[in-house]
This record gives sequence, C-alpha cells and structure tokens, in this order.
Amino acid sequence: MCDPTRDDVSSQSRAVSIEKRAYFQRKWPLVDVVRALTVVIVHFLCLLAPFNYQWEALRFGLVLFVITTLSITFSYHRNLAHRSFKIPKWIEYPFAYSAVFALQGDPMDWVSIHRFHHQFTDSDRDPHSPKEGFWFSHVLWIFDTQYIKYKCGGRDNVMDLKKQWFYKFLRRTIALHIVMFWTVLYLYGGLPYLTCGGGVGGVIGYHVTFLVNSACHIWGSRSWKTKDTSRNVWWLSLFTMGESWHNNHHAFESSARQGLEWWQIDITWYLIRLFEVLGLATDVKLPSDFQKQKMAIVR
Repeated sequence: MCDPTRDDVSSQSRAVSIEKRAYFQRKWPLVDVVRALTVVIVHFLCLLAPFNYQWEALRFGLVLFVITTLSITFSYHRNLAHRSFKIPKWIEYPFAYSAVFALQGDPMDWVSIHRFHHQFTDSDRDPHSPKEGFWFSHVLWIFDTQYIKYKCGGRDNVMDLKKQWFYKFLRRTIALHIVMFWTVLYLYGGLPYLTCGGGVGGVIGYHVTFLVNSACHIWGSRSWKTKDTSRNVWWLSLFTMGESWHNNHHAFESSARQGLEWWQIDITWYLIRLFEVLGLATDVKLPSDFQKQKMAIVR
C-alpha cells in the first residue's frame, strides 16, 4: 500500500532536486551523447545546404519532412499513444516504420514519453515541463534520459507495444535503419541530398514538433478548461499537421481530431477521416457535445 506521507516527501525532494540540478555539468550516458550528436549533425547539414543547393534535393527534403512528420502525428501520437482509432496492422506498421526517419526515437520510447507527459502535465514529473524553461521543454530534455527516468520511472506504460514483435524489433534495430537510410541518401544524391534533403527536412521536422512541447504551453489561446498550460497556436497548425491545437488536445486527449472547428486545419485528421471513409479506420474517437459543453470556457 502506498504511503501518502512518503509520496509527499518524495515530491518535495524531487522539486528541490530540479531547482538545484546542473544540466551540462552532469554525467552524460552514451545514449544522451548519441542523441545530442544526431541533432547537432542534422543542424550542421542544414547549415551546409546553401553551399550544396539543388532544387530537386530541397524538394525531396520538404517531402521527407511532410511524410515523416505526418507519420509521427498519425502513428506515434494519435494511433499508438492515445489509441484514438484502430487500423489494420498492414497499415499501422508501415506508418510506424516511416516515423522512425523523423529521428525522434523508436515507437516505444516516443509513446512512453508522451503518455507520461499527459499523466504529469506541468508538474515536476512532466518529462518536458515548460516550467523548467523554454529551451528545456523545446529540446534539452531529449538529452537527459536519466532525469526522465528519475522523474517518470521505467517504460511500464507501453506494455501494449512491448507485446508486439514489430515494436520490439524496431527498438533493437532503429540505429541500423537510420544509418542505412542516410547512407542510401548520400549514395543516391551526394551532399545536396544530405544537406538540402535530410538536413533541411530534418531540422524543420524537429522544430515544428519541438514547438508543440514548448510554444504550445506558453503562447496562444485557450478554448477549454484544462488543468494545465496548453494553448492553441493557429499559425503552427499547417506545419505540425494539426498538432498545435494543443489546448483542444489536452481537453480531449483521446480524440482523433484535434482541429475541432471546421476552420482549424488538421491534416492528420483528414488522413484519419479518409481511412475511416474507406472502412480501414475503426473505433474513431471524438468528443461528445456533452463533453465539449462541460469543458468549454464561458466568455
């Protein structure tokens, strides 16, 4: 049985630790170094893009950004993390595989972090809490796996994925797939495809996703009475495939649709809706009118 007193003490100790902890002076495990190097290399390649410009390569980079970002939002986020809809495995697995090339981790890791974020939003245990600073919530949290483990615990919230061979396979072999992809990219198009393609596409994909964690908890509007700092950022919705209707999402986190108004652009929802019309997406979850009335902010 849990001891409430112990939990209170633990929470207080955790809060004190957060205030006093050093970020850059800490011990950096290999996984943190690899993650940091990956992000730095992708940004470095992006900076080299003007010196290796080729329109065909840049066009590929933009397509790569759209496909991988849409795969993240469609697969990792709404399908796997929130189970907002069901699709056959022959559709689910390819989308999850495509999301790997967004360089945001394997499905188990991404989904676990996101579920923890919703469980502990804006508290000391939030993996990327904006209360620890804009840059921490934007990107720095990614390179501190031990801190996340300290705050949230182990990956015991993704048992549904751990039971599936495909996600266990991806977790073990993700580095191999990424290295192979970037090798093929270079062999096919040389430096232009690495810089204008992978570099530009990768950096855009990184930061539109990061902005949902940072900007969408700091700036924007609120339509729903959530117990957190989530905001809707309308101008970001096109780039995030609809993810920046973040207050909508935190109000109705299991909803397959995040752009709840007709004018709120939500490209991921359009794809889900297409699969639903084709009979391939089932159990598509949406908020009821009663739920909306209960959560609405009266103005």
